[in-house]
Amino acid sequence: MTFSDAERERIERDLLAAGRERFTRYGLSKTTVAELTDDAGIATGTFYRFFDSKEALYVAVLEREGERVAAEVLPPLSWDDPEAGLRAFLGRVCDEIETNPLTRQLLVGDEYDRLRDAVDDSNLTEARQADLALVRPFVERWQAAGRLPDADPDVVAGAVRAATFVTLHREEVGDDYPAVRDLLLDAVARGLVR
Repeated sequence: MTFSDAERERIERDLLAAGRERFTRYGLSKTTVAELTDDAGIATGTFYRFFDSKEALYVAVLEREGERVAAEVLPPLSWDDPEAGLRAFLGRVCDEIETNPLTRQLLVGDEYDRLRDAVDDSNLTEARQADLALVRPFVERWQAAGRLPDADPDVVAGAVRAATFVTLHREEVGDDYPAVRDLLLDAVARGLVR
């Protein structure tokens, strides 16, 4: 069966919506391709004309979610005040990770490990590169102005990205997590800026 461009767009949009809903509610392991196709109103075989696996759909859902989040978290990055901009950016990213049900579902249990094991490494590498690409223009401009270290821009962007991983260890940090998180984000932003 051949689909028109409009049909392809609708099916992909419906699969992404079904994936976001199911992955948020039930997680990757408890979601089946049949459930996704039922929600999208297509045959199971049609699914595989769009995605190689439910894990590939999950990556596509996460990419779309990343684009939405980027539109919300990038505005606080100030060209004139890198420390305040980085701190606001880090806080918004951590808030998103802590409150977004899709992200929380991914980070609970072994969801991320299952996803990482099931998809091509190039998909995860592309996702990491997309994360770095969000911050890289700011890093490069601030470096040109002498406000950030002259290290590889991807290394500096990677350090910014790594600071948000504190959210993954909330339980290990314990009751002091909010204060620890804020102190860490302040230290990273202050420590990177000259």
